[in-house]
Amino acid sequence: MAAPTTSLFAQAQAASNIDPTPSSSAFGTPVHPVQPKPTSSATNPSILSISLPPATLRPLAFRIFTKKHNLTLTSSALQAIADFIGTHCGSGWREEGLAEKVLDELARAWKKGGGSVIVSNEHGDLGGALRNIEGCMTGGRIDHERTLSRQSSLVLDRGLPIAAPIKPRNPSRGDSQSSLGLTTMDLEDDGNDPRTKDPRSWLRIVDAFEQPRFIYNATQRHFESAGRSASLLPGPTRRTTLLRDRYQLVHQRLLRNEAFQTSSVALSRSKVLQASSSEIAMSQQAYKLTPVANLLGRSGSTHVLLGLLGNSPTGDLILSDLTGSIALDLEHARPVPEDGAWFTPGMIVLAEGLYEEEESNSGPGLAGDGGVGGTIGGRFYVASLGGPPCERREVTLGVSDNGKGNDAIAAGGFGWVDFLGVGSERATGSSMRSLEKKVLGKQDSLTAPSGRARIIVVGEVNLDSANTLDALKRILGLYANEPAEQTPMTFILVGNFTRYAVLSGSGSGGSIEYKEYIDSLASSLSEYPTILEASTFVFVPGDNDPWASAFSAGAAAALPKRAVPEMFTSRVKRAFNSANSEAEKPASRYLKGEVIWSTNPSRLTLFGPAQELVIFRDDMSGRLRRKGLRFRPNDDPDVVGTNSPSRSDGMMAEHEDESNRSRINVEQTVEDAESVLPDPIPKASAHPSIPLDVHAARKLVKTILDQGCLSPFPLTDRPVLWDYGTALNLYPLPTAFILVDPDVPPFALTYEGCHAMNPGALVAPGKRRVAQWMEYDARTRKGKPREIRF
Repeated sequence: MAAPTTSLFAQAQAASNIDPTPSSSAFGTPVHPVQPKPTSSATNPSILSISLPPATLRPLAFRIFTKKHNLTLTSSALQAIADFIGTHCGSGWREEGLAEKVLDELARAWKKGGGSVIVSNEHGDLGGALRNIEGCMTGGRIDHERTLSRQSSLVLDRGLPIAAPIKPRNPSRGDSQSSLGLTTMDLEDDGNDPRTKDPRSWLRIVDAFEQPRFIYNATQRHFESAGRSASLLPGPTRRTTLLRDRYQLVHQRLLRNEAFQTSSVALSRSKVLQASSSEIAMSQQAYKLTPVANLLGRSGSTHVLLGLLGNSPTGDLILSDLTGSIALDLEHARPVPEDGAWFTPGMIVLAEGLYEEEESNSGPGLAGDGGVGGTIGGRFYVASLGGPPCERREVTLGVSDNGKGNDAIAAGGFGWVDFLGVGSERATGSSMRSLEKKVLGKQDSLTAPSGRARIIVVGEVNLDSANTLDALKRILGLYANEPAEQTPMTFILVGNFTRYAVLSGSGSGGSIEYKEYIDSLASSLSEYPTILEASTFVFVPGDNDPWASAFSAGAAAALPKRAVPEMFTSRVKRAFNSANSEAEKPASRYLKGEVIWSTNPSRLTLFGPAQELVIFRDDMSGRLRRKGLRFRPNDDPDVVGTNSPSRSDGMMAEHEDESNRSRINVEQTVEDAESVLPDPIPKASAHPSIPLDVHAARKLVKTILDQGCLSPFPLTDRPVLWDYGTALNLYPLPTAFILVDPDVPPFALTYEGCHAMNPGALVAPGKRRVAQWMEYDARTRKGKPREIRF
């Protein structure tokens, strides 16, 4: 047997006569000789330290950490825990159940601190938690009274909080920008402080350049930190990394979809279409993605491809994935759904069709006849083209209803990942949702006034326009006349703050003129001190605002875009400081008002991971119309908004030759099955016409959310800072998405649980002196377009 080792925490003692008597593997070898004298009853009984091998502790640690808490221990963490238990629990670690309680408490502390699924101690991550547990132990056992008294001071290593007060004590900007990391949400503890009932206490603005950068690891199938410092001028390999990470994010999302998962029970495929759509869905085989490189030698076969649309150097439209590229033929392609989404180069799409090799090919393989490296010879004749299906936020984070109203629990998914630095879903989600219901009230109480739970969004605030300040004053005056306790908690003003690019010699002038525009805005805001002292104002810039407009001249600048420089905004901050100082605020009033000049895009979180709002300013609809692919018009007059054939058997026979284009289209198969049933409702009534504005809004929202990216365009059309591309991801799907596009009429609609809104321009185009904006209710998580004359 190997010589006994000294425990990591044991004090060095001179032991001349150490009894080398071995012990069983269950208890390890004692470090000190056994003293057969009775122990006296003391407040802190002494513990006989032992050398506990990690292999002996591994079965118990696996049962507690992995099976009970869904955590994985590394060898370094297991070694540290074994040394700790051997020192502080002694020989009774197994018989008296001391180790099991320590392991359970340590696992809970790790999860409450927002630690990752993999528990590691390579950088001393467990040191702080073990020291706090040591301070709560008496005689090898955890003293729960001492544990409760120390709950507010438990800290993981490197300053990660395990338990914290339920609200920021100091309403300064620094505290509001710190990670919440909340675990205990007992409002009765801070019931004496009425500010806990103000939703602004739980509001945070996430800067795009400060947002945590996570990359999906396709090998280990989890998110990990980028691990490298971001740069505005990175190496050329970062461009490839940006596109690869975006593809892998969509690919893993697609494989999690039920339509791409093979059932464990073999289902016989029905040859005759059934009347029930559910039977049709069950009878279909799961879709299988084929890498582009696997098309070699499989001419004449049909496949489903997932790849990035692009243009080859020869001018052909190609589809690229991580294995290669293939030229596309869209002559007979149909979009899925019909006229329901945009398709442009730079988007990741699903293509189903037939692969044909060229007869005059000089040799099948990479770089066949195209003369371009990585391009497969031949063509892929597309029958159906569609976007990757979207994934709901609840599925991504692993949130499911537990059958008790709106209470939710976390199960699976990526709930341990803290995407925005406000606490992960598994660590703080349940507590935050409970706090949300206490502060905002029940969501079904629609008769009660929303008041404080409202967020006002105003878009395209052109300060160089004569009517803009009048319209803004009319909106602020409307809310200033409401009771003080009903003042909206947040006002979001989105650029462009000038109609033309400043600092570029255009009509909006230079830096002096721009400073005057912002100063005039500050003067207008100063007329409403009751709003300034009780609300948070967030300003999001556009492409015409400095400094990017100095060299872009109003063209698409690189994303994400930094906030308006402080040299232009000093007067606005002075207006807020004046309103806060002059206001007579008793202790029961809200937090002081504040102004935040944020980035584009920007994110707003409310109650940690409970609600996430994405604010983005871009002329996206115009870019989609310019760059979008155009398909041949559908000659079938009975098709309304779908890819389905006519209900007439004669029309179905005429379209028999085009059956290849709908092989994997489940929606079409369901429609075919329903066609055998009698249709008592006339066609015009069964498919009512949709207004063009609503159809355009649905098409725009579906395109963006399905792509999971705010800029699904080639980098030549919409530049992106390569190292900050993760700030443009819409994964997990936000609670609400605010797209400010003045070319699209205002809308508010919900797609896959995400409420998308567009407030439009502040001064409504085509209407005489009409101001329009969006009012979002955080209780119901719905927005409502509003208009008023000024």
